[in-house]
Amino acid sequence: QVQLVESGGGLVQVGGSLRLSCLVSGIIPSFNRMGWYRQAPGTQRELVATISRGTITNYADSVKGRFTISRDNAKNTVDLQMNSLKLEDTAVYYCTIVSLLTGQNYWGQGTQVTVSS
Repeated sequence: QVQLVESGGGLVQVGGSLRLSCLVSGIIPSFNRMGWYRQAPGTQRELVATISRGTITNYADSVKGRFTISRDNAKNTVDLQMNSLKLEDTAVYYCTIVSLLTGQNYWGQGTQVTVSS
């Protein structure tokens, strides 16, 4: 089993910054991609950013230039630095890790990010 625990969510004003962290534990797939997704009320879960073990990154167009994803393979963590936050960034943010061999996807329980005016 793989466990993911997110932290760092909260309330921030427009233009502010937050840093989300995710600690992965358990039997972690050797070949994996880690990432962050988000889900706002009444919408589908959407990709925010992903990062491979070799630190190849991919971002949703809506967050490019504002968010930065990073990972520490030794600590089994993945972080999301969010700058210049907008109202539309309000959502529950989920950490994920996917095995590139089996396609098995694991999710954290999510952390709420609320951007206020």
